[in-house]
Amino acid sequence: MSAADNPALPEAVRALAGGDFGAVAQRFAQAGFAVGLPARGILTVKAATPSAGRPAVLVSVGVHGDETGPIEMVAWLIEALSHTPAALAVDLMLCVGSIDAIAQGKRFIDADLNRMFRAERGSLAGTFEAARADAIIAATVDFFAGAGPQRWHLDLHTAIRSSHYPMFAIVPELIADAPRRVLIDWLGEAAIGAVIMNPKSVGTYSYYSAEHHGAAGTTVELGKVGTLGQNDLSQFADASKALDRLLRGQPAAAAKVRPHVFATARQVIKLSDAFSMSVGRETWNFTPMKKGEVIATDGETVYTVEHDEELVVFPNPDVRVGLRAGLMVVRIG
Repeated sequence: MSAADNPALPEAVRALAGGDFGAVAQRFAQAGFAVGLPARGILTVKAATPSAGRPAVLVSVGVHGDETGPIEMVAWLIEALSHTPAALAVDLMLCVGSIDAIAQGKRFIDADLNRMFRAERGSLAGTFEAARADAIIAATVDFFAGAGPQRWHLDLHTAIRSSHYPMFAIVPELIADAPRRVLIDWLGEAAIGAVIMNPKSVGTYSYYSAEHHGAAGTTVELGKVGTLGQNDLSQFADASKALDRLLRGQPAAAAKVRPHVFATARQVIKLSDAFSMSVGRETWNFTPMKKGEVIATDGETVYTVEHDEELVVFPNPDVRVGLRAGLMVVRIG
């Protein structure tokens, strides 16, 4: 049974998980907004009269089909907002990424969708997710076309393993200083404990929106993977409040935390099938490693810790050849 057909799920959650915006879209349209459904699982809601001063906010969930907590969080938030549509103070694009994988309770169908937002896809070019990324990219281009300078992209995920920082975010370094500060302040409001500055794209959706559309984009990891309909939404309470506040154009609330900031020391790329990591699959994100320790080996290539201390994030030796198998970071703030 797919998520969209599960009678045990609340209607708002079931609809969003299936990419069905029918009722929500109708409410915003009846309130006078310009509403669009540019592709399956994508909703745009814009002011009837364009305004360069109106922020453009892209919110994406379900880019990985098994990361269901943000789907539930956003479903309730958008459902409530659609009943008071005049409160929406931004132009909004809502994207449900991997609808088919959500329905099957899987991370993806053929390959990781969050590696498809780049020109060169290599062996991934013919995958199911490559076509889905093309549809998402086309909708994103249209959404940001003519938008004013306030551009956001909050790509909401959950991690597949435990973390010493249960809530953390990845922020592209190329974002200009002023919008980056505003974004990091918002992340603190959302109780995000750590921010990793990312100098280079690996094909993620949030990096794409930052690089090509000038958005303050971030990949936000909100706790761990859970089953749709069974997530503990209390763990998302601060993030939900911060997002709701942003969409309603209300003044920023006091930060819940001051995020620790990390720089990327290196990306550990899987070069061949000979790749082997020295840390196990159950290693927690932000596990520290000391200078000289071997991170991974790949034939004659040996990845070692070069700083006094580096922390490993997203260790995953099972990725395809050519993709990132881990991220090493150092604290800078």
